[in-house]
Parts: sequence; C-alpha cells; structure tokens
Amino acid sequence: MKKISHLLIGTNNKGKFREIVALLPKGIKFYSTSKFKIKSPQENGKTFEANSIIKSKYFSKKTNLPCLADDSGLEIDILDKAPGIYSARWGGKNSDFKKAIKKVYKELYKKDKDWNKKKIKARFICSLSLCYLNKKIACVRGKIEGTISKEPKGNKGFGYDPIFIPNGMKLTFGELSLKKKYRMDHRFNAFKKIKKFL
Repeated sequence: MKKISHLLIGTNNKGKFREIVALLPKGIKFYSTSKFKIKSPQENGKTFEANSIIKSKYFSKKTNLPCLADDSGLEIDILDKAPGIYSARWGGKNSDFKKAIKKVYKELYKKDKDWNKKKIKARFICSLSLCYLNKKIACVRGKIEGTISKEPKGNKGFGYDPIFIPNGMKLTFGELSLKKKYRMDHRFNAFKKIKKFL
C-alpha cells in the first residue's frame, strides 16, 4: 500500500486523540471522528485487538479514509485482570473515570482489605489497528507494567492515569508531564510497532 497521507484517528476520546496525534509522523494530515460527527460503534469484541479492529473498520467505512484506532485499558492482576476491555465501561454510560477509579478501589478492598500495604501489579494495554475500509493493514499491541497508587494523584493525562505508577517511577501517570508520559506509555510502545505502516 502506498504511503498514507490522510488518516482518520478513530476515537471520540479527546485524551486518546491528543496522544495519538502527538505521536504521528509529520506530514500526515489527520482528521478526528468529531469532524465527521460519527458516534463510536458498539465494541462487542472479547479482546483489545478485536475492539480496536471493530472501530478502525467502522470509522474507515464511514469516511472512506484509512483509520487508526486504539482500544486500551487497565489490567489489575489481583482483580483477575479487570477492568481490562471494560475499562471505559466501569465509568458508566458517560465513561466517568472518577466513578471508574472509585470502583477500582472498591473492588480492591473487597478482594483484600490490606491491599494498600502491598504492591498491586497492573499494566496498561493498548491495541492499535490500522484499517482501510474492510481491510486490516496492521494490528499491534503495546503495554507498560506498573502498580496501583494508594490514592489518585495528579490531574494530567486522562482515564486511570492518576492511579497508575509505572515501574521504576514514584509518580503516577497523572503527575507526569504529558511529554514524558507520551514517550513511555502503552500507546507509545504500540505506536513504535505500527509506525512502519504509516
């Protein structure tokens, strides 16, 4: 396939959109789904990869543009890898992440009332897919390992960033500068693998 010069970013999440755009090679003209006023499709896949492909194919067919879409979430080992692919849904209908974070803590206390005295292993997973109409061009996965913070900290980033501490650091993603976060997180690690298709 010839080099992509126009690309739709298949997300209605402003935080994800900002982060993907920050990673794009210069020279690619990008569009957001909000420009086309397209609602997100129903994500009924069983994996991050499946949901990512559902989105990139759907948005591409709606606009006739190649589409890069992301499905990502937080896996917490002690919660049997929940919330996982349901990460946004834990925030209810409006994906309210304050609500979702409260639910994480509620579930952790249910599982182990002393969880906050331990290192609770977790990771962010990102599956990025690139599709053109019905054709899948690529689908890759990136991840970053870390632990859950005892309380939410920081107001940078979005989603579960205030409760995730990447391994080797003391600050949550919510406390790190966006520039620093964009250069190390799950989306960056996935992007490194998909870059050659752009």
